[in-house]
Amino acid sequence: MDPRSRIDVLREQIGGPRDGVLLRYSLGLALMLDGDAREAVWQFRAAVGFDPDYSAAWKLLGKACLQSGDAHAAGEAWRRGIAVAERRGDVQAAKEMRVFLKRLTPQP
Repeated sequence: MDPRSRIDVLREQIGGPRDGVLLRYSLGLALMLDGDAREAVWQFRAAVGFDPDYSAAWKLLGKACLQSGDAHAAGEAWRRGIAVAERRGDVQAAKEMRVFLKRLTPQP
């Protein structure tokens, strides 16, 4: 299935019984793969709205924000994602987001 038709199928499910964190995460990921980081930001924000403890959504929200030109929002997403990941014991996600955040912050 090409990314465009996958996006359409996922969008059709918004507002239905399957609407939730996984749908919005999947739609955000499909949009990023299709090169639409701005729309992906909205979907990842919706994902963390459904489940603020979903660290993978925070990680990709930061990436989508950065790709859409909002470095400040990317940093905020990764900071929140690190806190979530640490609280949940998701060591790998926290480590990855720390690396992204370090790359974002200018070094002296």
